[in-house]
Amino acid sequence: MATLLYRLGRFSFRKRWLVAAVWTAVLLALGLGALTLSGQMSNSVSIPGTESQQAIDHLKEKFPQSSAGGGTARVAIAAPEGQSLTTPANQAAVEQVVAKLKSAPQVASVVDPLQAKMVSPDGRVALAQVSYRVQAFEVTDADRDALQAAADPARQAGLAVEFGGDAMQGAPETQATEGVGVAVAALVLVITFGSLVAAGLPLLTALVGVGVGMAGITIASGFLELNANTPILALMIGLAVGIDYALFIVSRYRHELAEGRDPEQAAARATGTAGSAVVFAGLTVIIALAGLTVVGIPFLAEMGIAAALTVAIAVLIALTLLPAVLGFAGRKVLGKRAREESADAAKPTHGERWAGFVARHRVPVLLASVIGLLIVAVPAMDMQLGLPNDSTAAPESSQRKAYHLVSSSFGEGMNGPLMVVVDTAHAQDPQGSVRQAVERISKLPDVALVTPPRINQPGDTALLTVVPKSGPSSEQTEQLVGDIRGQAGGLRDTTGAQLSVTGQTAANIDVSEKLSGALLPYLALIVGLAFVLLMLVFRSVVVPLKATAGFLLSVAATFGAVVAVFQWGWLNDVLGVASTGPIMSMLPILLIGVLFGLAMDYQVFLVTRMREEHVHGAEPDRAMVTGFRHGSRVVVAAALIMISVFAGFVLAEQALIQSIGFALAFGVLVDAFVVRMTIVPAVMSLLGKGAWWLPKWLDRALPNVDVEGEGLTRRLGDGHEPDEKVLEPAGR
Repeated sequence: MATLLYRLGRFSFRKRWLVAAVWTAVLLALGLGALTLSGQMSNSVSIPGTESQQAIDHLKEKFPQSSAGGGTARVAIAAPEGQSLTTPANQAAVEQVVAKLKSAPQVASVVDPLQAKMVSPDGRVALAQVSYRVQAFEVTDADRDALQAAADPARQAGLAVEFGGDAMQGAPETQATEGVGVAVAALVLVITFGSLVAAGLPLLTALVGVGVGMAGITIASGFLELNANTPILALMIGLAVGIDYALFIVSRYRHELAEGRDPEQAAARATGTAGSAVVFAGLTVIIALAGLTVVGIPFLAEMGIAAALTVAIAVLIALTLLPAVLGFAGRKVLGKRAREESADAAKPTHGERWAGFVARHRVPVLLASVIGLLIVAVPAMDMQLGLPNDSTAAPESSQRKAYHLVSSSFGEGMNGPLMVVVDTAHAQDPQGSVRQAVERISKLPDVALVTPPRINQPGDTALLTVVPKSGPSSEQTEQLVGDIRGQAGGLRDTTGAQLSVTGQTAANIDVSEKLSGALLPYLALIVGLAFVLLMLVFRSVVVPLKATAGFLLSVAATFGAVVAVFQWGWLNDVLGVASTGPIMSMLPILLIGVLFGLAMDYQVFLVTRMREEHVHGAEPDRAMVTGFRHGSRVVVAAALIMISVFAGFVLAEQALIQSIGFALAFGVLVDAFVVRMTIVPAVMSLLGKGAWWLPKWLDRALPNVDVEGEGLTRRLGDGHEPDEKVLEPAGR
């Protein structure tokens, strides 16, 4: 592989104008396509096959006028303290609001609070329910503006009006504040290289890669229904790995220049050696992200594939466009600092001193690191999973105000009513089976109200609305959904009717359960595949085991930190987290996939150099220290860049993006500085030569991928180009 990449790097260097022109054309073509072919992205997190989705599908077929699966909005209208909505003036204002709501775009039906008696006991608050003909993600900003404009008559009369429901949730968007991470990454690059040119190259190539990836995703949205978080995840990962991979190759290029090689040879060698590590590091990330396709959750599969393709583009750009750009930059990437470092090459570096310290105190360092991570992981035992609702919206938002207004006037359960579908097509007594269903459900704990049934025209499907006493994110409501579903068997045996539960709250519960159930199989899949890949890279059984164990420690500690911040509320003011609540149900599986790939990046970048020293005959501790000396600075810079990029997303407004950004930033911090920079050298020193143990039969069976570029180094050392034909003497 190293020889192939050497040739690719040399070709790109020599044909730099052609390579640059091709990538520019690709970027411009995709950019034009993104402007003309883009489509609407979805906030939907439904999973085919769940009971809630099957019930929605049944209602769409048998009871289309129920607007099942469509977006919903709750409109809370409140009179000032001491007043009532029953006065003629206030009542007239409410009626005007309802009339305007009914004429708003895409609205299918509105429940008039005065007719439905949805007025609080003190007469001060009324609740109107709005159902849309389209799904929540299809409600446009113009539709939401029209909905909110319907409140004007009430506000002119001195009433307060707040809006909640899934129809009010717009698609997540990137913000200018998230660019702070890129600015910090640029500063880290300048400090690392001591050269503006060298610092600018990784940023330039990473931005090109992200531009290509994001444009491709935008075009795909015109033909596929993509989750609105798909481009956000691709942007996060694409920026981080794009900068890191370029950083690794540029660092090797500077090293080759410092060794006295001409720019073309330096670029080719850097691509052949560091590029091999980039390929395998990228493969681990791609495996982890593409593995999301096997967990049976469509929106996660979309996010994983999009992010994996963005990573693949980042690898391809690092291997082609970067050598071409190095051809334009030449020796300008060598700043004053690089020349000073070359003169002081014999002096111990900070990384070398740290590795020596770890080797001398390996047992206490190892114990302290592991115990510290386990302590940080303790809050993870209290993790609760859920999906966002109005209770987790920003405190000053209309959704949050509506949630509290409804909760204080009608009870928390009114913010998340359940829809119970009774299919009476095979029931002997359809009306009797519906009455029995109402009686059974009314007797369950945590039920505040069961509305009179609505029955479709053929009379074979009934729809009940069940209002829990508890909020939509509570464990009591989750238990109630299970209890209602538990009545299905008895009702079917007694009457022949089929009972199922749906609605946004039930759907969120189903999605969370499905995601939780997919966690362990997914973890086993990516760990297994990556274990094989790392065994190929390091030709060792122990090193991949150690890498995996360290990753599990990183994940556990990260889960603990996420729970402490986003569920318990620690450091909320410092981090700008507006609200607490259950952890987003998609976060754990996303975190595992992304963090595993990034953790293996550092493992490959750091330990390949240790293996290179070991292969060349160095003693175990010497190999570890020397490898750490060469790899630590790049890993530190790469980690700081990733942390900066991810941390920039903590400044976002959406809780999901905040939590993903924080989790990835903290996970990289822990994995890079505690696991890879501390635990790994301690374990390598402790195991000695045993770290490189591989059964002989397995050694013979595994192909030699030469990630360290040994074969390339030998051929170049002979004075031959890798693609030259060397004639052997006759008779040899």
